[in-house]
Amino acid sequence: MHEELNIILTGVREHCPEISTRAEFESFKATISGPNGSLTKVMKGMGKVAKEDKPAMGKLINDTKAAVITEFDAVLERLERADLASKIGPPIDPTLPVPDCRRGTLHPISQVREEMVDLFRRIGFSVAEATELETEHYCFDALNIPSDHPARDMQDSYYLPDQLTVSNVSKHSDEKYLLRTHTSTVQIRTMLNEKPPIRIVAPGRCFRRDTPDATHSANFHQIEGLYINKGVTILDLKATLDYFVKSIFGPKAKTRLRPSFFPFTEPSFEMDFFSPDLGKLSNKWLEIMGCGMVDPEVFKFVGIDPEVYTGYAFGMGIERIAMILQGVDDIRYYYQNDLRFLKQFA
Repeated sequence: MHEELNIILTGVREHCPEISTRAEFESFKATISGPNGSLTKVMKGMGKVAKEDKPAMGKLINDTKAAVITEFDAVLERLERADLASKIGPPIDPTLPVPDCRRGTLHPISQVREEMVDLFRRIGFSVAEATELETEHYCFDALNIPSDHPARDMQDSYYLPDQLTVSNVSKHSDEKYLLRTHTSTVQIRTMLNEKPPIRIVAPGRCFRRDTPDATHSANFHQIEGLYINKGVTILDLKATLDYFVKSIFGPKAKTRLRPSFFPFTEPSFEMDFFSPDLGKLSNKWLEIMGCGMVDPEVFKFVGIDPEVYTGYAFGMGIERIAMILQGVDDIRYYYQNDLRFLKQFA
């Protein structure tokens, strides 16, 4: 029986490299491990082996069977590779030029984001980023947003399961995780890690339970700004926003601040702008952002003395700016991956 197993394994190893089709493989496999195959017959003969020899013979049969399976698996892998190669076709030469194919470009939202970031970089702002997954403390508490604020309701924010643990997102205590609803969380973490003066913009994705329509999306992009130093006033805020609006919407653009309320700024404003160079939106006052002076309570949360430092903050939707600049009247176009739409901004 030992000799028979050697003959079977030697025959398999010699014949397998010669197999070139799946049908040929199946036919040969049947002669080895099929119901009437040579290896099957040897295994059936175990009943005639003396009791004391059965353990050794059983091990030998199992070793032979495993070696045969290894050979068969190698054949199948080789045949599958050959079949895939035949479907793919001959190899290409990657050095050849590609005809009739334009180079890819940034998504229209990314184009506007980069333009906005570049404008703020010119006047001394640096870019700060953080994770899109956050905790209640950094998303709400540290921004002076009370526990009964509507934005904290389950229907307005994407909370994650209580048992979730995230190694790279620190908690303040035992608060819940959620997808950030604004990039103000970046401001908080920056103020905790850096000392004034601080001058940053924080672009990034945000998430809210908005019902998608022409102007709302559950996933959207914001850019927020923060400047903290000694003696910062509303005049500095207005000058920065005037510079931004005139740079991106044209030198004839005007701005105005309307009193508003945000828990994290005091005083707070909504900012509108007016421009004669916006096509059908020309000569209309359009609201584009919220802004204000950082509330002293926020400074206390992050350990900055409000008696020494003051600062301003602002935030706007990147899609809102993109829609005005690009003449798009439905935010959903940006997320449909329709090349006919995207190629217009190449």
